[in-house]
Amino acid sequence: MVDRLANSEANSKRIGVVESCFGAAGQPLAIPGRVLIGEGVLTKLCRKKPKARQFFLFNDILVYGNIVIQKKKYNKQHIIPLESVTIDTVPDEGDLRNGWLIKTPTKSFAVYAATATEKSEWMNHIGKCVDDLLQKSGKAPTGEHAAVWVPDSEASVCMRCQKVKFTPVSRRHHCRKCGYVVCGPCSEKKFLLPSQSSKPVRVCEHCYVQLTSENHASRSDSITRPGSKFNSNNLSDDEDEEDSSD
Repeated sequence: MVDRLANSEANSKRIGVVESCFGAAGQPLAIPGRVLIGEGVLTKLCRKKPKARQFFLFNDILVYGNIVIQKKKYNKQHIIPLESVTIDTVPDEGDLRNGWLIKTPTKSFAVYAATATEKSEWMNHIGKCVDDLLQKSGKAPTGEHAAVWVPDSEASVCMRCQKVKFTPVSRRHHCRKCGYVVCGPCSEKKFLLPSQSSKPVRVCEHCYVQLTSENHASRSDSITRPGSKFNSNNLSDDEDEEDSSD
């Protein structure tokens, strides 16, 4: 069915509508062979709190953005290539129900649907698109994924030292390797994680020790050099962590 829709006028119009909703700030989405499979509002577990986001599933990418005016205007467009996606179900917990993880080498996060049926449909369609892409390309599924960040609300104290209590002065940071919420002193080091960034990123002391031991042979290229620690007193998560609100 996807192949039949690829060059249809109806599919082209639907993709055009999505492009217009993101406006000039969004990336062009219409390319030969691309099909819009479905769309809907999902609750994304963000760093501060769960937030509604508009998602669009294409046969090769997953697109989402902030809702400005429902069905009319979206911003902060994100495009995720499905070839690199792995999905895993998330157990229901309190008000957060019908969820699953969307994991990629660059970024991983949890989303929640309104009903169990909607969750099943999303997971089935995403899974089929990923399988079809990998089958056509002959590539193996992605083995490495970025850690899912623990939400700020789940940590009142540093998850590593278990001593520092978070306050407006002692701020929360996230380790890019494990996703834990940690204090400044426990996350002063940086390490190059090529799948996430071309520059060294913040990691906690625990992960730093593991990473440097694993990459001992290439330490000179990948570990923090003297003097390249963060000034944890001057950096908040909003300044330090790209895309921290999404």
